Amino acid sequence: MKKTVITLSVLSAFALSANATSNAELQKELTDLKSLVAKLEKKITKTDKKAGQARTMANGNHLKWDVDFRTTLDNIEYTKADGTKSKNSSLFTNRLFLNLKYDAGDKVRFYGTLSFNKAFGQTLTNDSAAYSYFDWVTNENAHDTNLRVKEAYWLYANNTFLGQPISWTASIGRRPSVDGLGANFREGNKRKSAIASTVNVEFDGASFKWNLDKVTPLTGSWFKLCMGRGLTSAKPRFTRNGDDYAKDDNYINSNMIGAIFVPYDDGQYSLHTNYAKANHMIGFDQADLANPNATFKDVGDLDLATVMFKADGIGDGISDFLDDTIFFASYSQSKTHPKAGHTMLGSTESETGSSVLVGMQMPCPITDDGRFGIEFNKGSKYWRSMTYGEDTVIGSKIAARGTAKEVYWIKPVTKSLSMSLRYTQIDYDYTGSNAFFGAEGTPMTMAQAQANGMNPVEKAKDFRIVFRYKY
Repeated sequence: MKKTVITLSVLSAFALSANATSNAELQKELTDLKSLVAKLEKKITKTDKKAGQARTMANGNHLKWDVDFRTTLDNIEYTKADGTKSKNSSLFTNRLFLNLKYDAGDKVRFYGTLSFNKAFGQTLTNDSAAYSYFDWVTNENAHDTNLRVKEAYWLYANNTFLGQPISWTASIGRRPSVDGLGANFREGNKRKSAIASTVNVEFDGASFKWNLDKVTPLTGSWFKLCMGRGLTSAKPRFTRNGDDYAKDDNYINSNMIGAIFVPYDDGQYSLHTNYAKANHMIGFDQADLANPNATFKDVGDLDLATVMFKADGIGDGISDFLDDTIFFASYSQSKTHPKAGHTMLGSTESETGSSVLVGMQMPCPITDDGRFGIEFNKGSKYWRSMTYGEDTVIGSKIAARGTAKEVYWIKPVTKSLSMSLRYTQIDYDYTGSNAFFGAEGTPMTMAQAQANGMNPVEKAKDFRIVFRYKY
């Protein structure tokens, strides 16, 4: 019996010793395993972070691309003062916008648009004399397949200004100044910066915007200061005498400064105002008109002002049709300030012009997802806008010294493809609507123009069919 007890005691001692050894090893293994898991988790977290950054840069906040490609058929007709006509029943064009946005995550974003706009086939007519490549409209004219920069600017945004709850932005570059408010509806686009009743051209400059609704009783109010340069007096590079980019004494910088003020915007009803002053506007004197080699002269300054009312929905619950209807109307004025010894719009005196614009876009009554729009505008004898960039092949309808009427229909085909039909007609009361600012912009009636040996366009028509891919 004693022997048995001793034997059991010895076996128990060995078992406890072995168990203790196993527990120690197991504890060490568990500790090592935990350490390994921690290292793996750290590596996985780091890998996920890099993968997330890569995904963000490719598809998210850092870099985004979208494509806007359009094919257009225009059937155009001009009726001259003597009744003769010029026509083109099959003007086909392709236009491409490659829009990009880069967000570095530090309150600054970059926006850009690369563009080409080309008529089908080779153009045999020399278009250099017609200012097709003029900087204000180079992406709005159909010429070649070269990609050009339409927009390129950075935008800084902050939620406070000088310690006040005023969100604001600052931006410099080639501005988003084409297809502003009033011109964007028929294109189915979001509005760009300016009010298109007075300014609709490409521009290089800067803007500063302050949202005022949190520090004033004015609902949705904001103010934007804009400035830029339309013409430079710098010489080109590689001049004969070596003074590259020095000031050319034959020219002068043409600058513009303006302000956009929205005193009220509740999301449905809004009021928009715009004032701009442009100096050193270009044009020709009367004696230069017959000289094909004449150079532009500084003929004076120009003031532009407009006020626009917009209703995004009419009434409140009257009908689904009115809830989904957009109405807008604007009144604009221009005023010239001729330079001594020169004329502006053919006059040595300061002349005031005016224009009214009324438009409406509404649900199409015969399709579920189509949109139907109508627009009307009328300009006076001395009306002068800077709307050369308007998307109309027969000339800017907003610039018309006369009456313009337009109807259009937009219909989605798929999520990314749409089609539209548009008819535009311009009836001119006076000449010079789309000219520059000197004697070439002199307003004459059709009878006066014919008496001076001219045969200007009295009526212009354009019927347009568009297929547009946007994604």
